[in-house]
Amino acid sequence: MDAKKLLDQFLGSGAAGGFAGGLAGGALASAFMGKKGRKLTRSAAKIGGLALVGGLAYKAWQNHQQSAGKPGAVAVPASPGGAEPLPAVPQGTGFLPAAGDTRGAEQLSQLIVRAMISAAKADGQIDTRESQMILQQVNDSQLDEDDKAFLFAEYSRPLDIQGLVAAVDSPEHAAEVYAASVLVAHPASPAEKIYLDTLARALQLEPGLVHELHSAVESSTTT
Repeated sequence: MDAKKLLDQFLGSGAAGGFAGGLAGGALASAFMGKKGRKLTRSAAKIGGLALVGGLAYKAWQNHQQSAGKPGAVAVPASPGGAEPLPAVPQGTGFLPAAGDTRGAEQLSQLIVRAMISAAKADGQIDTRESQMILQQVNDSQLDEDDKAFLFAEYSRPLDIQGLVAAVDSPEHAAEVYAASVLVAHPASPAEKIYLDTLARALQLEPGLVHELHSAVESSTTT
């Protein structure tokens, strides 16, 4: 299984080939998230999925640290026109594996895909017909059989926030899991808001960081 490639396709990012229409573009993104009608901004869509989620979490983290007056934090400024740039995530920050750490990249990519699938199921409004359509789109995709099997298994599991949180091994990865979840559930329905609130508490995220994560996602998507 190539989890990093799967994440790229899931987000319809540039690394998956072209801009793919942004968040609601690629086949997998359309299957799980197309109903939101949101797209990534061009600057966000052109980078790989892992760098995208890492950049969102890193930007939110830095802005939260800066607003809290913590030393060493630098706020990421808004660019002209209102669209905020995604910063390159420095190595050694905990948001991205070190260069060459293939195993770390795979593990983190798989965790983020799990988070996105979980968020896609959070509103509980996918009926049998929609579920069959989603599974058919996955089956008809150009994914490897291992990737399809992983998606089928994750999609078929009952919603399990505690199981997802148990796989998070650092505060930085907690922020990334939440950022990826907001990408899927943005704008959030009432049921999705409850899900995100529950997830934030389970991940032990500070309210100020949660606010910054929502802001980071908002600045990187468009209708």
